[in-house]
Formats: sequence, structure tokens, C-alpha cells
Amino acid sequence: MDWLVTVVKFLVNEILSVPAYLIGLITAAGLAALRKSAGQIVGGAIKATLGFLLIGAGADLVVGSLAPLGEMIQGATGAHGVIPTNEAIVGIAQDRFGARVAWLMIAGFGLGLLLARFTPLRYVFLTGHHMLFMATLLTMVLATAGLSAWVVVAVGGVLLGILLVSMPAFAHPWTKRITGNNSIAIGHFGTAGYVTAGAVGQLVGRRSRSTEDMKLPEGLRFLRDSMVATALSMVLIYLIMAVLHLAKAGRETAFKAFAADSGQAAADLGDYLMQALMQGLQFGIAVAVILFGVRTILGELVPAFQGIAQKVVPGAVPALDAPIVFPYAQNAVLVGFLASFVGGLSTLALLAWVLGPAFGLALVLPGLVPHFFTGGAAGVYGNATGGRRGAVLGAFCNGILITLLPAVLLKVLGAFDSENTTFGDADFGWIGSLVGFAGKAGGATAIVLMLATGAVVLAGAILMQKRVVEPGWDPGARRDALLPSPAAGDGGPSLVPAAAAPRAYPKLPPPAGAPTPPPPPKDSARD
Repeated sequence: MDWLVTVVKFLVNEILSVPAYLIGLITAAGLAALRKSAGQIVGGAIKATLGFLLIGAGADLVVGSLAPLGEMIQGATGAHGVIPTNEAIVGIAQDRFGARVAWLMIAGFGLGLLLARFTPLRYVFLTGHHMLFMATLLTMVLATAGLSAWVVVAVGGVLLGILLVSMPAFAHPWTKRITGNNSIAIGHFGTAGYVTAGAVGQLVGRRSRSTEDMKLPEGLRFLRDSMVATALSMVLIYLIMAVLHLAKAGRETAFKAFAADSGQAAADLGDYLMQALMQGLQFGIAVAVILFGVRTILGELVPAFQGIAQKVVPGAVPALDAPIVFPYAQNAVLVGFLASFVGGLSTLALLAWVLGPAFGLALVLPGLVPHFFTGGAAGVYGNATGGRRGAVLGAFCNGILITLLPAVLLKVLGAFDSENTTFGDADFGWIGSLVGFAGKAGGATAIVLMLATGAVVLAGAILMQKRVVEPGWDPGARRDALLPSPAAGDGGPSLVPAAAAPRAYPKLPPPAGAPTPPPPPKDSARD
């Protein structure tokens, strides 16, 4: 029987404990369940494995480019500063927790399907990269709390499964307001920012016109390219911090910043500034490599998960990535991005002068990527209920959330609080903080508190679904009643309130490549 023990040890230690191989096996199993050909199964498994290796390669580049920036921020401000980048922190964490993340993600997705099948929350979360990000966050927080590997997977899987069906439900009244029907939900862990933006729009924008009546300059649309936006934001941040560090610390000390992480110190002022520029560009390359790795993995995983989900949860509402709402209000996306970025800068000032010294919170520098995606979506949600004012103020509040919450989250990430990066979207901040502070209780008490947190979230989502979503509450109905609608035939204002006329929903299709929504369920009450 020694040979059997040897084989088992080999499988566990050399294959199942290596995240890249494990992801490949998961992909192969999913494609086999969909009865794909042998060639498709092998090709999909290899692509997923290579994608995971790309994430690791990108993570090494991120660490290298962030090391000098950490030195500059520390020298210029005297405080620890971080740039929230989901892909970066996930890539760094994979080296320590890769296998646990993979198992937790599998457990969470499976439980999410069961909850969607047997509870009123019939949402199937198909945004694979955010599923991976949340699985990584939960693994990091639970492991930092001192829980064993199998407890991390079990408790984290339960929490992930609950979040996958609950968060779409909380945002669904506002999502239906945007899309005009029940065909899709939002499956993105920036939900707290989107709900906040929609609620703010209801408060401030009763008579404000839509952002879609505005004409925005074409010159700003290049910011929609995530790689360009990342590189530009990092170049600006690097150059600004380099100048501030130079002014405060002097040339001799400042030039040594680039010697961090086996780099070379700057030779003169020109070399110092150009190294700062190059490090910003290198960060953009690193994030692009990680993104390519994530997309390579998910290009194989998501179709398998989607096919399985349609068989297990017939008639479910697919929960998709945040850009699914972008086509419904394209001007609101750019307005929201800019407003969210301003909100981030304002909160950064508050952290630097008030909250940081008082509570020991790190400085969270605004990055263009999280502010573009979550801020843009928040602008769409704010515009749906409050027009231009809703888009601006709602996205501004999102900017506050994705700057303040990551600073609090760092308090529960243990050794990862020194990595100069963290998770960027709102739900990662509040969920990670709640679970992390519960974990500080230690032992069985920590596990009970964590599961109780998940139970409260699940109960709240079911209540939201039954009392708000299914009865058809429209968060923008009051605004419709106040705004005049065009009279038929002449395009002029009408004395008949908009709420009195049949509502005309936009008929725009979802972005190319998005999963095709299943037919709506027969129960009309769900619409």
C-alpha cells in the first residue's frame, strides 16, 4: 500500500496544493460537465493554468513598482500610503493562499447556486473576477484571524455564497430603474457605492435633467481604456510624490528611493524624475499582465459556471459586471468617474489631516481604475434617480466610500497592510472590516460572529427581495412625477406628469461578450 500513499501525497502536495494546476482541473471538470470535446477540455484547462501563472508574474512586477512609491509617500508625508488595486493585492496574496482561495471560491459558488435555487434570491453571480477577488479577501482576513485552512475554506465559502446572492438583491430596485426590466442584475462588489448613489439621487435630483442631455468632449474618452487610465494615474502620482519627497527629504535621501527592492538610486534630478515616470508606466504594464491573466482564466471558467448555473437554477437572473449598465447612460459614466475621483481626493485630504493622525489610518491614494469603474457605475445609478445632480453627488459619495473603507480594511489585513496596495471597491471594505474585526474575538467566538454577520446579510437580502423588489418599488417614481415629459408629436413639454404616461425604457443591448440573459420567469410578480 506504500505506492498508494505515495500517489496520494503526490496528488495533494504537487497538484492540488498548486493553485495554477487546481484552477486548470476545475476548468476541465466544468467543461467536461458541459460535454465539451476532449480538445476543448484540454485547451481550456491549459489556458486557465497559464492565466493563473500570468497573475503571479504580474504580481511580481506590481511589488517591484510599488516599493519606491512607498518610500516616497513615507518620506513626503510621514504616513503609510496605499493605492487600492484589486488585481495587485490578489496577485500578491496568491503566493501564500492560492490553494485556499481556489477551494473557497468553489465552495462559495456552489453554495451560491443552492441559495439561488432554494431561496427567493434567484441571482446567479457571473462576474468571475470579482468572485475571485472576494474569495481572496475572505481567505486573507480569515487566515489573519488565525483560523486553520479547512475552517477558512468552510466559513469563507459560506460567507462568499451568501454575498453572491445577497448583493445583487440589495441593488436590484435601482438596477431595474436603469434597465427597465428584470432581465439582468448587478454582480459587482461595489454595491454599497451604487445603492448610496441611487439613494443620494433620490434626495437631491428631483427636477434635475438627465446627464444624457449633455454633450461631453471627445478628448476625455481615452480614459475608458483601463491600461491607459492606470498608467496615467500612476505616472501622475509617482511624479507628484517624487517632487514632494525631494522637497522634504533633499536630494541625497530622495535619490535613494529607487534603490528599494534591488533597484538603483537615481544619479541626478533628470534621472530621478524619469525613473518616477518609468515606474508609473511599469505599474500600468503589471496591472495589464494581471488583468490578462484573470481574463484568460475566466474566459474558460465563466462559460462552464454559467452553463452549470442554468441547469441548476432555471429562470434565474444573471448578475453581471458593473459595465453592463454603462450603455444606458454613457455621459453619466464619465461624469461619475470625475465626481468619484474628486470625492477620493477630498477624503484623502481628510485622512491626511484628521483621520490618519487621530486613528492611525493609512493614506489611500485615488487610482483612476477603481474610480472609473465604480464611479462610472455610481454615476449611472445616481442619474437614474436624480439626473445630473444625482450623478455628480452620488458618485462623489462613492469616491468617499472607496477611499475611507480601504483605509479601515487595512486594520484587519495583518502583514498585508504594508504591501502599498489593497482592495479598492466599497463592498470589499465593509465586508472585510466586519469579518476581520469579528475575527479578533478569536477561536469559536470569532467563527460564530463571522457566521452571524453572514446570516444578517442573508436575512436582510431576503427581506429586501420580498418587501421591495418583488412588489415592484421604483426608486425614481417621485422624480418621474415632477419632471415634464415631451408631448406627443411636437417634442415640447407636456402638462401631463411623466408618471401618468407609460414609461419608456431604453432598449439598448448589453455590451458585447456579456452572457445572454435567460428568459424571464413565469412569475410576473418578480418583474
